[in-house]
Amino acid sequence: MTSVQSTLDDLDEALANGISALEIAERLGDLRLRILAMSCLEQTHYYRGEYEKVVEFAVDILAALPTEWIHEHFGLTVPVSVVGRAWLIMSLAELGRFAETTKHQAQATRLAEPTQHAFTIAWAHFVASMVYLLKGEWAKARSRIERWIAVVRTGNVAIQLPWAIAASAWALAQTGEATEAWSRVREAEQLLDRQGAGGLVAHHSWAYGAVSRACLLLGRLDEARRLADRSCESSRHQPGFSAHALHLLGDIATHPDRFDAESGAAYFREALTLAEVHGMRPLIAHCHLGLGKLYRHIGETEHAHEKLTAATTMYREMEMGFWLGQGEAI
Repeated sequence: MTSVQSTLDDLDEALANGISALEIAERLGDLRLRILAMSCLEQTHYYRGEYEKVVEFAVDILAALPTEWIHEHFGLTVPVSVVGRAWLIMSLAELGRFAETTKHQAQATRLAEPTQHAFTIAWAHFVASMVYLLKGEWAKARSRIERWIAVVRTGNVAIQLPWAIAASAWALAQTGEATEAWSRVREAEQLLDRQGAGGLVAHHSWAYGAVSRACLLLGRLDEARRLADRSCESSRHQPGFSAHALHLLGDIATHPDRFDAESGAAYFREALTLAEVHGMRPLIAHCHLGLGKLYRHIGETEHAHEKLTAATTMYREMEMGFWLGQGEAI
């Protein structure tokens, strides 16, 4: 119930059920049930934007998981050793703890590949792709996403195909492959609409945001705004994704071709507030960058310098090289 309710965006009920399952497991001293309950709660806390809580559960799971159970599914579609690391990796990335993701990515891939199970291997590619996109390592993202797409197409991993195609659109647009990026935008939107009609939410908001990002890079501002609105609509119960969607709306509002300082500042500040509550350091830095560029554009040089310094300091600390370059170039 926790897993299904998380996927369907009923996060309060998912949390209540997950806590109940964990309490039962601890009362019975049932390690298998405890590991399963914590794994499902990882998913719930991730979509609730509670990334530090995900890290806590993941550390407990990995410490409690006996070596002989390393390939056990515990009733889930993917082994806990892989999916538990997946939520951990994505949460660490949202927190800006990129260096810590490296070993976990390698372990997830090492555990997934020998299974020859498409859904398990897809999860390893999925989380690695998310990290590279969040960090701004576009070439690595593009390479890993193409491997992800190949696995989900060959293995008929339908639930992840819209996310993979959306991620591909963003990476292709970022690396200058405009024609292919636009093709992927259209394919992703069709897949997302179909998936949404079935009631699945999960990474829906993130995926709409990814195709909107692609459109923004391609200069298709009307499409970017429409898709960003879809991202906002899909993230009503997912504050982390909501923060990303609001930041995206800020970037669209401050595009040179339709610069709106008032709207842009409002979106950036709202995104910043959410990001700070949830410890999303890369997004906090992006909001500072957006506000810095905005202030520079309207001639408020002192505020611009303050915000740009905050952004570049954070990018340097998190080793986000691409974004550091963007901030220093302004």
